Amino acid sequence: MRKKPATVRIARWSATHPWSAIGLWVVFVAACLFLGGAAGTNAISDEESGVRESGRAGKIVHSGDFPEKAEENVLITAEDGGKLDPAVGQEAAADVVERMKALDEVESVGDPFPSPDGKALLVPVTMKGDTENADQRVQPLLDVSASVQEDHEGLRVDEVGTGSTAKGLSETLGEDFKKAELISLPLTLLILLVVFGAIIAAGVPVVLALSCVGAAIGLSTVASHVLPETSAVSNVILLMGMAVGVDYSLFYLKREREERRAGKNHVDAIEIAAETSGHTVVVSGTTVIVAMAGLYLANEATFASLATGSIIVVAVAVLASLTVLPALLAKLGRWVDKPRVPFLWRLTMRSGESRVWPALLRPALSKPGITLVVSVGALLLLAVPALDMKLKQPGSDDLSRDIPVVQAMDRLTESFPSKGTVHQVAVRAPAGQADEVKSALRGLLERTAEDDLFAHDSTPTIKESADHRVHTVDVGTPYQPKSDGARESLDLLRDWVPQAMADVPDAESAVGGKVAQGVDFTGHLEERMPWVVGFVLLLTLVTMMMIFRSLAVAFSAILLNLLSAAASFGVLVAVFQNTWAEGILDFHSSGAVVSWLPLFLFVVLFGLSMDYHVFVVSRIREAALEGVTTKVAVREGITRSAGVVTSAAIVMVGVFAIFGTLSMVEFKQLGVGLAAAILLDAVIIRIYVLPALMTALGKWNWWPGKLSGGNGGTGGPVPVPDQAEPTRHDPEEQPQYARFASPQQQYGQPYQQDAQQQPYQQGGYQQYQQDGYQQGGYQEPYQQGGYQHGGHPQQETRPGQHRRDTSRPDYYQP
Repeated sequence: MRKKPATVRIARWSATHPWSAIGLWVVFVAACLFLGGAAGTNAISDEESGVRESGRAGKIVHSGDFPEKAEENVLITAEDGGKLDPAVGQEAAADVVERMKALDEVESVGDPFPSPDGKALLVPVTMKGDTENADQRVQPLLDVSASVQEDHEGLRVDEVGTGSTAKGLSETLGEDFKKAELISLPLTLLILLVVFGAIIAAGVPVVLALSCVGAAIGLSTVASHVLPETSAVSNVILLMGMAVGVDYSLFYLKREREERRAGKNHVDAIEIAAETSGHTVVVSGTTVIVAMAGLYLANEATFASLATGSIIVVAVAVLASLTVLPALLAKLGRWVDKPRVPFLWRLTMRSGESRVWPALLRPALSKPGITLVVSVGALLLLAVPALDMKLKQPGSDDLSRDIPVVQAMDRLTESFPSKGTVHQVAVRAPAGQADEVKSALRGLLERTAEDDLFAHDSTPTIKESADHRVHTVDVGTPYQPKSDGARESLDLLRDWVPQAMADVPDAESAVGGKVAQGVDFTGHLEERMPWVVGFVLLLTLVTMMMIFRSLAVAFSAILLNLLSAAASFGVLVAVFQNTWAEGILDFHSSGAVVSWLPLFLFVVLFGLSMDYHVFVVSRIREAALEGVTTKVAVREGITRSAGVVTSAAIVMVGVFAIFGTLSMVEFKQLGVGLAAAILLDAVIIRIYVLPALMTALGKWNWWPGKLSGGNGGTGGPVPVPDQAEPTRHDPEEQPQYARFASPQQQYGQPYQQDAQQQPYQQGGYQQYQQDGYQQGGYQEPYQQGGYQHGGHPQQETRPGQHRRDTSRPDYYQP
């Protein structure tokens, strides 16, 4: 007998050794968390994340080995926003200086100086220690600022700086994610309760997904010492982990549940689920992993970090579905359907065929041409706004103005523009040219002092490295980072710097800063995007060809995914590049989409869409192999897969939509973009575009090959193989064919009255009560790739039905 697939062997071992499998998984998750905590996070530095000229500027600055100090700014203004009384302001500033100097966390305190408009005083403070953990040591300074404000009535005392800003934002965002978790978990559980009608069955996928997220975060922290990690990785891991973790568990659990109700014992039901749904999980997970690997072609540290985190969490989710999930199901047994929620349980046990899906599919099946034109036209209409997509990096102007630290930043930059948007000029030259470099930089600053594109509230300071080889100077601009004025000042400065350094031999210069990083990053992505998109499209084509051996299916998969991606981009642009949704989603529109999002969204969407597409088209192909017409095959394939796919899509949309409630605009856009893409894919693509396209193509769906069922879905009879020479199918070459149980194993147990409710269907025939079968007692037998169990083992083979052959090498023996 041919060896069973690895997914089946692993599942059987886990099911027969449940405590060992569960124990190993617990140890694995604990070890990942421990190793991650012990290793710590290696974050991406400016030197590693920069590209183009801003990247060169970061490398020049890094080579100067400048000591990094955490700087704080204490801003004193009138509480009513009017003109500040000089005497009152100076008294409060002196109080700040005295109290700050007394703190152990403070290294030095500068002299207070007024703003040009006379509305504010600024006290610069330098903290001890490095900048990485300044947010953990800044609280005593914040307490001093608060106490000064209490002691000086009529004044507002704000503190903005390295530590205080990081602390304020992290606290606000931390609360956001806590609220998101509090919403996402009950929402996911509620959806799964509707799907399963039992509390334990609903809880298993959630618990498993959370364990996958924890293990992946630990592993990604360890991986950050090879590929540095961006701060968004843990959030992306949570997003992807909850989505695919619940999704994969849902596929597996529903199939195991169906087989158990059909009369299989726990181990056999798990083994069948492993061979069917387990195989789908492996294919889907592999596709997502390879698609996410396309982000490495972006040749940028942030994308490499996001790709690594996503790949790790998907791999862990696949591993969990194949190993610990069978063990949990085996140990729980029939307790997985307890305790039952009365009303919801009855919904999951409804008898008969659903009336909803045939009604929804009727337009696509009866008038495929018209349905295809209308549905594709609707998607193209949604995609129109994407033609005007503008890309920009997120910055402080994207943050909610309700955050206290953001309000303080606005007041600081209003009075002292040089503390807001800053361009960093970096020059590296031989130490002997230090005086010439400083002279050239002073000349550059004289030019900026005469131009209104630059800030004039303070005189920029030229910094020199200890080895006299590197010089930097920060040039401020009074405009917001994403404004046209900030971009114009950057372009002008990049023209002036080479001119200023023209007479300095061997000088290397570049202009960096937040504005420059955003401009360069966007340009870099536009340059690399064709490589990434081409890789993902080629991967999709090859994957679909390998699975279905059909160019038509492969090309249609690419076209449908491109349609849903384009439509979701259109939704993204319509929502976030305009102001009409600001009140609904609580954000401030910058008139642009976050520059890294479209590429990341495209890759994730293609990976996740393949999950549904493979599952649905596989069920259509199974029906076509039975010899029915293409129209019937499409109807049966989509109807049979509707429950699982719809449930998984609802879970994903729910999880993704919650990210639209977070404060940071990049997570809002990510959540809305992914939720829109999955919703469009699950509704318009699957209900209208896909069935209409496949119905219109008919037998050409499987071009250039043909179905092994014999007629390519034309509806004619399938030739019956000669009894002496039975047709044999090699499961390694044609994995769509099932392994069968013997008649005794198949029918050794009486069918339960309420186990299955849908009459057995095959090849256009419908089988009702025969030889003791109970009416309505057998809904959907074990199926895989064109063969179905059902009927009496001695019945004659009818058109569209294959005879059993117990001599086949792939004959199923549990």
